[in-house]
Amino acid sequence: MANNQTGKSIVIDYDAIANQESFKALVRKKSTFLWSMAVFFLGAYMLLPILTSYTTVLHQKAIGEITWVWIYSAGLFIMTWSLCHLYVAKANSYDREAKAIIAEYENGGGRR
Repeated sequence: MANNQTGKSIVIDYDAIANQESFKALVRKKSTFLWSMAVFFLGAYMLLPILTSYTTVLHQKAIGEITWVWIYSAGLFIMTWSLCHLYVAKANSYDREAKAIIAEYENGGGRR
């Protein structure tokens, strides 16, 4: 594959980059973060129909005529926006780490 950002053709050995310990660490860290976020997100969302169908916990009045199910549902929107912001922040940090890994490769760190 060629990279023409600087006008010259550079051959990138993606296997060498994939074998770098720093790349493997980044992939592990990113996978752990994404799976944790997905489990938390799906758990919180799946808890709503479970609590409303099989219990009466969320049917109790919280503030005036507003029941806990409305507060929980509003909290899910807030959680979704918060997780989106958290993901963007983490993705930016992963992008910085990826650039450092590419620089390491370009400086001879990933070549066999």
